[in-house]
Amino acid sequence: MERRNFLGAAGLLAGLAALPEIGKANSIWDETPGTPTQALLLPPMPPLDHKGSMDIRVWLRSSMTGGVYSCVECAVAPKTMGPAPHWHKNLDELMLVLEGTAGVMVEGEHVEVPAGGWHLRPRKLTHTFWNASDKPLRFIDMYFNQPFEEFLEQVFFEYTPEKGYPFGSKERDAVMSKLNKKFGIVSAPDAGKQRQAIAERYGMK
Repeated sequence: MERRNFLGAAGLLAGLAALPEIGKANSIWDETPGTPTQALLLPPMPPLDHKGSMDIRVWLRSSMTGGVYSCVECAVAPKTMGPAPHWHKNLDELMLVLEGTAGVMVEGEHVEVPAGGWHLRPRKLTHTFWNASDKPLRFIDMYFNQPFEEFLEQVFFEYTPEKGYPFGSKERDAVMSKLNKKFGIVSAPDAGKQRQAIAERYGMK
């Protein structure tokens, strides 16, 4: 996911039983490892800024829920393409759009998710997302049974061009390969071309 180029309603967590298969920077909460799951009040925060491309903010960590659930807020600038199409071996994702309209592709099918809409991306289905509109996009992305927020934090805040990992470099490719293997992320050999085709179709960068 390039810098350049999601708790919802109270009923959400209560309803997870109906989905048996779903199971440090920019974080609003610091938890102590090993602390039992507790009730939490997450204070309101100003809307996340996309900083001209894309940014994330962790709201709830997997370690705070016994490994069951985590979520991040994601902000995407207008006319911005998301990551190359990929799929997850074990991760299910649930999106709640807060502002703007998200474009989502799952197994070649393109849909638009307006503000207030939800979109489920189950494991093992190839997918990506984008913002093809002229307005900012913000959404909550929810992750089940895997600490995917940790992957995103490393991509957005650790392995960056500013810290010696330029896009396309051997150093960045090596760490991304390790992260993808650790978190079970799989991409087709032509995923880059697929990403570019979507970007060109909707006039995005």
